[in-house]
Amino acid sequence: MAKTVTIRDVARRAGVSIATASRALNGSEQMTDATRKRVLQVMAELQFTPSISARRLSLGRTMTITVVTSFLTRPQAVERIRGVDAVLSDSEFDLVIYNVETIEKRDQYLRSLPLAQRTDGVLLISLPPRPEDVARLASAAVPVVVVDVHSPSLDVLPRVVGDDVAGGQLAVRHLVELGHREIGYIGDEFDNPFGFTSSRDRFAGYEQALAIAGLPPRPDLVALGAHSRYEARELAVRLLSGPKPPTAIFAASDTQALGVISAAHEVGLDVPGDLSIVGYDDIEAADYVGLTTVRQCLFESGRLGAELLLKEIDQRSEVPPHTDLPPDLVIRATSAPPREGLPTG
Repeated sequence: MAKTVTIRDVARRAGVSIATASRALNGSEQMTDATRKRVLQVMAELQFTPSISARRLSLGRTMTITVVTSFLTRPQAVERIRGVDAVLSDSEFDLVIYNVETIEKRDQYLRSLPLAQRTDGVLLISLPPRPEDVARLASAAVPVVVVDVHSPSLDVLPRVVGDDVAGGQLAVRHLVELGHREIGYIGDEFDNPFGFTSSRDRFAGYEQALAIAGLPPRPDLVALGAHSRYEARELAVRLLSGPKPPTAIFAASDTQALGVISAAHEVGLDVPGDLSIVGYDDIEAADYVGLTTVRQCLFESGRLGAELLLKEIDQRSEVPPHTDLPPDLVIRATSAPPREGLPTG
């Protein structure tokens, strides 16, 4: 059985100390180029493979990145984590993911994970911390970067965010420009134990776009419920069966928009002939079904969040950086002018 080559063997062959051989391995600048080249050449000749645990010990790091996200099975979370993984796959860091679906788990993870002995950095995705926890996260032993969390109190943390209000405006402005006047909204309940704000903010954009167009709000065209395609279908059937149904519906997510499409088929309406539908997110299924939607750059937000965290691990910023990702409207096959003869207000 072949003897395992150690860093001691490398140092002896290269004629340097073990500390110098270790510095060459870790990319330290505290040596001449000639010495570094000689040590690396010996490592190649001896086919030296560094011990992962020893390397972590020598660097004083765990070489892991922790992602804490809410409702991991949702397409939005999956796309963001794909962006994170695209960055970390080219780095030396391992990725550890924690899924949160209860308040208790959120508080437990945010209390116990940002510790130097557990991770080198935390990426908090789509999961608002409690206001009283923000200062503690900002002063944690390891950097914490937030993605898709909207709160003024989070200015003390590095973050990557979109603009849900602007996205809601984009969706409704598109429908207004097509000629729609009776525009419904289907989204999540605004009050929720996690403090999610996306549905509320997209509704704010919906209301602003209606006001700019001079269209009075119609509370009977607003339906809120659980974040589910099936719940959205039931809500949409209720709106579409009313005495004065909408000619268009803006759904706060693509998942809910898919439920609206099912509801339209259930009550015998053609999409987009009888009913235009706009979603939000631009998940993979949106392209497949031809859904007009607001793209919020899910993959890109995860990628930028991971890149920002790696920079913070290398050197903490004095002023927390803040990256904005503006939304885009993606027009596909589910939106069109209202059919002639349909009521338009």
